[in-house]
This record gives sequence, structure tokens and C-alpha cells, in this order.
Amino acid sequence: MTGAQLPSNIPPHAYLLIQEWQKELEAEQKLRHHFYEIVDENSKMEFINGTIIFNSPVKKAHSVATGRIFSLVSGYAEYLELGWAGIEKILVSLTRNDYEPDVCFWRKEIADTFEEEQMHFPAPDFVVEVLSKKTAKIDRTVKFVDYEAHGVSEYWIVEPVKKVIEQYVLINGNYHLRFKGSAGIIKSEVIAGFEIEVEDIFGNTPVLKLLKYLLK
Repeated sequence: MTGAQLPSNIPPHAYLLIQEWQKELEAEQKLRHHFYEIVDENSKMEFINGTIIFNSPVKKAHSVATGRIFSLVSGYAEYLELGWAGIEKILVSLTRNDYEPDVCFWRKEIADTFEEEQMHFPAPDFVVEVLSKKTAKIDRTVKFVDYEAHGVSEYWIVEPVKKVIEQYVLINGNYHLRFKGSAGIIKSEVIAGFEIEVEDIFGNTPVLKLLKYLLK
């Protein structure tokens, strides 16, 4: 009786590679547990591919874009009871990595399961990362692939200096670019009815006034 055959492209030393990877993953998990012991509410830290990342303070343009997007998403979702939004210090723990997205959102049926003292959160339904020189590469590569693999349905990449937003939507397990620009209306696929002019996200119109317009 012949057993099932492995694909021919698997190298003959595959088991040795697996054993080596297993050792590396075990060492990585030990470091990850150390990360959980030292991470706190006063510092922005992430655990990415076996490395503890300490993020630098952000510039004004980054802070303004993050704050306005969060205020709009949070206020809109809370008023309509659609779910819960977090900003910057929310620790999203995925299979291998831990991120603190600039803005994230979970639909109500998921958010209602969260506890008041909860520190680790599952993959959000919607994530926004605002780029800086230090984080841009990771936001466009590692996080992009990780969010995609873990089912984050919508991912916005925001360039605060150029005032450009890219909107990626998950379709059949892969991200597809739905919108990119510095002008025009961006419509969320996850947050029902949430649509706004890109210029307003980077503009000076009071957030409360924009919310009143969105909720009318």
C-alpha cells in the first residue's frame, strides 16, 4: 500500500528546515511574552516579526489626520450603534504580531463581546494607518499582508503630508484598491453609510459640523 505523496517541489531536507523554524518560533514567542510584560499605556509599542518596535512621537500632520478620522468614525458609529472604534493605543494581537493601529473599528456584534479590562483585541473590521517616514514601509508591506491574511475587511493608508488616502477592500481574501486620491468622496465598505469628502478629512471644518452633516 502506497502512502500519499508529497509535492515534488518540497526539498529533501524539509524536516530539518521545519525543526529550525520551530526553534526560531519558540524563541520568538518567548520574546513576545516579554513584550506583553513591558508594554504599557504610556508608550506606543508593537511586536513585529520577532522584534519589539518602539514608535517615535508623531508630527502634527499625522496627529491631526489620525484625530479627525477617529473622531468622525467613532462619533458616527457610536451614534448609529454600528460598533466601536479605537485610536493608537489599542493592541491588536494577530497570529504572530501585535500592532497598535492609528484607527481601528469593530462591528457591534464583535465589539459587544469586549470586556472593560481587555488589553488584547482581535483583527478589526476596519483599520487606518497614517504614514510617517519610519512606519511607511511596514504599513505598506508587513501590515498590509497581515491585515489581509487575518480578514481585515477594509484598510485605509493615509499620507498626511500629501493629503492622499488609499482605500483597500478585501475581496475573496485579497485586497483590491477601491479608492486613491486627494479629492473626491471616499465611501466605507464596512461602516454602513459612512462617506466623506477627502478634503474634509484634512481640512479645517469642525468635526462636529461634519458629523452633523453625515448624520442628517
